Amino acid sequence: MNKQETLDILKKIQAGEITPDDALSLMCTEPFQDLGYAKLDHHRALRQGVPEVIYGAGKTPEQILGIVKAMVDRGQRLVLITRLSPSAAGIIRKDIPIQYFDIARIGIAGDIPEPDGIGKIVVAAAGTSDMPVAEEAAVTAGALGNEVVRMYDVGVAGLHRLSSKLDVLMSARAVISVAGMEGALTSVIGGLVDCPVIGVPTSVGYGASFGGVAALLTMLNSCASGVSVVNIDNGFGAGYLASMINHLRG
Repeated sequence: MNKQETLDILKKIQAGEITPDDALSLMCTEPFQDLGYAKLDHHRALRQGVPEVIYGAGKTPEQILGIVKAMVDRGQRLVLITRLSPSAAGIIRKDIPIQYFDIARIGIAGDIPEPDGIGKIVVAAAGTSDMPVAEEAAVTAGALGNEVVRMYDVGVAGLHRLSSKLDVLMSARAVISVAGMEGALTSVIGGLVDCPVIGVPTSVGYGASFGGVAALLTMLNSCASGVSVVNIDNGFGAGYLASMINHLRG
C-alpha cells in the first residue's frame, strides 16, 4: 500500500463510504505477507516512498515469480528485480510480462514512470568493463522516476575524455561515479561538481585491486568533499540513493 492508496482509504472514511473498523482491517492486513519462503513488506512504499525490491541472486525462478505475482496482486504498479539471470527472466516471462535489461541484469514488471525528479542523474563509468554495475545504477534510477544521463569509458587513464563532458557533469543534480582498478575517477569528479557524488567501487581489476577493495579504499579516502560511497558492485544502492537526492525538495 502506497501513500496515495492510504490517502484514498482516509478519504473514504471521511465520505462515509467505509467504516473506521473496515479501514483498520484493510491497513492491518498490509504490513507483510508470508509466502513461506519470503515475507513481503507491503508497507515499504508507505514508509519510504519506494516499494520493496526483489534481489534475484540466490532465489529460484519459481520463488521470484511467486514474489512478483504477490506484489502485482496487491496492486504494486512496478516491480524491480535486481541480479536477475537471463534464464530466470525467461521463466518469469512465461507468466508475467517483464522488461529485461541484460547488461544491468535487472527485470522490471510494469511500466517505468515518467521522470518526476528535480534534475538529472549522471552515471559516469571509468571503463567499459564497469558497465554492468553502471547500468544497474542507471536502470534503477530510471525506474524510480529520474532522468538519467550516461557517460561511459571516461576514466582517468584518458582524462581528456572526462574533461570533454564537463558541461554534462555540471548540470547534474547527483553524479554516480563507477570505477574499478584504483577507483580514482570518483575523487576527480568530486573536485569538479557542486552536487553530491556517489562512488561505486567495482570488482574490476588485476590481483592487487583485491576484488574492488582497492577502489573502495580510494573512494573512502577521497579528499574531495561531498563524496559518499556504497559497497563494491552495488549499482542498485547508488541508483536508489541518487533518486532520493533528486527527489528532495527544499
